[in-house]
Amino acid sequence: MPVPGGPVLIEVVIVNYNAGDALTRCVTSVLTQQVPVRVTVADNASSDDSVQCLESTLGSSEQFSVIPNRSNLGFAKAVNSVLARLDGNAQYILILNPDCELLPGSLNELAAALDNDAGAALAGPLVVDRHGQPMRATWRRFPEPLTALLTFSGLWRLGRWLPSFKGVDMTGQLPSETVQAEAVSGAAMLLRQSVFNDLGGMDESYGLHCEDLDLMYRLRQQGFHCLLVPSARVFHDQGISSKSRPAWVHWQKHLGMQRFFLKFQANRYIFPMRWLVIAGIWIRFALTWPLIWIRN
Repeated sequence: MPVPGGPVLIEVVIVNYNAGDALTRCVTSVLTQQVPVRVTVADNASSDDSVQCLESTLGSSEQFSVIPNRSNLGFAKAVNSVLARLDGNAQYILILNPDCELLPGSLNELAAALDNDAGAALAGPLVVDRHGQPMRATWRRFPEPLTALLTFSGLWRLGRWLPSFKGVDMTGQLPSETVQAEAVSGAAMLLRQSVFNDLGGMDESYGLHCEDLDLMYRLRQQGFHCLLVPSARVFHDQGISSKSRPAWVHWQKHLGMQRFFLKFQANRYIFPMRWLVIAGIWIRFALTWPLIWIRN
């Protein structure tokens, strides 16, 4: 690994929207990783003081910069717009949520995992909550209609006894060593920049949610795989940016689920089944939206 102060090894992209002081903690956790980095914060027209807090706390630095977007571009488009501005010389890019904090040594562990596996294009850490417990979606499978139904219905809990009932999330089976994974959490993803560029970046048709699964699925289609790296840990204070607009985020999540299904899976099913799956997505939205409203 290059020593700090040498050529930029990792470009870090953080898309911010009203993350408050979590953004400062996020950037600070990256800059203290003892790995050469350059951080770019794409601010999607935040209405809070998150960027001002960051700049007043850390001052000016060649290691980080802020790009103020005039409107909310959405996550995928904001990521792509940042990487289009960069010189493309970095070996890796880290796409990181603003409500995440890298625990010490985590970035080095992720980079080392990719260094040691030429067939891997993306590495994800063990994502934990404030109590240090692994969060759902840390290690997961792609959401086929059946596994998604088992997850939503709660029947996935029977998977510990009946393997056919396993849902999308595999958190209960977390390994202690680095393993290949169908998908990992999109909250923190380290990727080979060359592969990301070859894929054309993230699909900007997603507003928010499922663009990470889309990226991982396309990586697999190109013959690459993802890694889960349990020795790398990231704290995720989930939902900070979405608190100001929970209904919109919930709507975008289901739009993303529909797009993912139509893009990658729908052609495997006969016509009536396709519409049944789509109906199931929006029935789920209707059933869960009141809970989102009550919680907020």
